[in-house]
Amino acid sequence: METEKDTYKTILKASEEVLFKEKGSKFFGYALPVSSEEDIKVHIENLKKQHHSARHWCYAWQLGENYEHYRANDDGEPSNSAGMPIYGQLQSFDVTNILVVVVRYFGGTKLGVGGLIQAYKTAAQMALETCRIVKKTIDETFILKFEYPEMNTVMRIIKDENLNLANQKMELNCEFEIAVRKKDAERIFEVFENTYKVKITKK
Repeated sequence: METEKDTYKTILKASEEVLFKEKGSKFFGYALPVSSEEDIKVHIENLKKQHHSARHWCYAWQLGENYEHYRANDDGEPSNSAGMPIYGQLQSFDVTNILVVVVRYFGGTKLGVGGLIQAYKTAAQMALETCRIVKKTIDETFILKFEYPEMNTVMRIIKDENLNLANQKMELNCEFEIAVRKKDAERIFEVFENTYKVKITKK
């Protein structure tokens, strides 16, 4: 039985600018960490300003801990000759929450579809290779509610289970927000559910 995936890979900071040249055309590659489509728009607009005399700004992105949202854009290049080869590199590196843009300056010689696919793929790969890829866990968030006297019990479980305490309100009625790795979520939920005078709910 396949266990549910509870990690994903991403990058924490932008790649270095890379340059791939082919028959006079220049392909500048960038890999950028993103968390929303809004981020993506901003990065693409910035690169268009930075490379305002370029011919094409082709890109692909992937978002979501489960890699569920993605898009590839050829930006005027022949269909599937730019965006999809870039997206193929996102799949090959198995990363998400990331945008890869390849900016092309036309050098006067047509590369043909095969040449374009190779050039966009290479520039995307070079950009991703300069990044440090990190693995993160997919967490579920729970809210714990309890009264102050139960504090020791709750803290002991958090410490024993090595849980991540994301937020806490400590008053007469306490409220903790905990992040639990997906594969442990059900078990941790039960631990707290069976703890006297502690109420746990999913955020």
